[in-house]
Amino acid sequence: MPPVPPARNLKELPKFRDGLSYLYVEHAFIEQEAQGIGIYDREGLTLVPVAALGVLFLGPGTRITHAAIRALAGNGCTVCWVGEGYARFYAQGLGDTRSALRLQRQARAWADPGLHLEVVYRLYEKRFQEPLPRDFSLEQVRGLEGVRVRAAYARWSRETGVPWKGRSYDRRDWAASDPVNRALSAGAAYLYGLAHAAIVSAGFSPALGFIHTGKLLSFVYDVADLYKTEVLVPAAFLAAAEGDLEVERRVRHRLREQIQEARLLERMVEDLLDLFQGLGLPEEAKEEEEDPTRPGGLWDPEGEVEGGVAYGGDGPGEGAEELEG
Repeated sequence: MPPVPPARNLKELPKFRDGLSYLYVEHAFIEQEAQGIGIYDREGLTLVPVAALGVLFLGPGTRITHAAIRALAGNGCTVCWVGEGYARFYAQGLGDTRSALRLQRQARAWADPGLHLEVVYRLYEKRFQEPLPRDFSLEQVRGLEGVRVRAAYARWSRETGVPWKGRSYDRRDWAASDPVNRALSAGAAYLYGLAHAAIVSAGFSPALGFIHTGKLLSFVYDVADLYKTEVLVPAAFLAAAEGDLEVERRVRHRLREQIQEARLLERMVEDLLDLFQGLGLPEEAKEEEEDPTRPGGLWDPEGEVEGGVAYGGDGPGEGAEELEG
């Protein structure tokens, strides 16, 4: 069964913050039905009004028609193709009515050295779950983070009896690593898939990282690191304590259960939205006012101006219909 099965009554789909609903589907066929989509699985047909959906996650064994994708895109629903229980993130499709305000806010914070540094401190604070003195250098903060992570490894080594000799693995010789290191690596890949899904579904870029840089998934690593000592480390040590055989499969199973029980996807989105609040960016006041049906604005050095308007016509707004067509 999928972590978030199609709700038969559809009265309460899982929520991200500010009303964005999502649905995870696997081993099903999806077709357009009336003004929504129909999900056909072993239990029969479930009708889903697309207006109620913000994100549709398609897991393994899912087939979807072109008509269903068109209906979802036309209603601004993001469609993501993911692995079992979000274990991998493969691709996404976006409707043309989705706002770019969150991505713009992320890009401005990334490009401004002062705001960039503030977001870095906020990310570390979420790991420590307490404020960090702003007079601490990043070198000091990274040192504290190293101590925190080593303490988590040592704690779970004691509690499970699994020997810990340090983080060590070679992708070219996977079998040479000990079971707990293989479990940590397999579990990290799972966590990256979930973080990637959270980032794109919330309207951010996986490439614009703040602590990590230079990779197209830099922000994925930033976000996943928030939950590694809380979620991944215990799952890896507990899986390794059960033996060497199929340790990768066992850690993925444990993570899937933890993610479902803790509703970690919603928590990730909540943390993402909080990360860029209160930075003084001009888009913050606009997000609640954003009309998904209006054309995008036009860039101007004095500030964004209204789009969908025929500037230079005989009268205000003349020719806007032709431009929009």
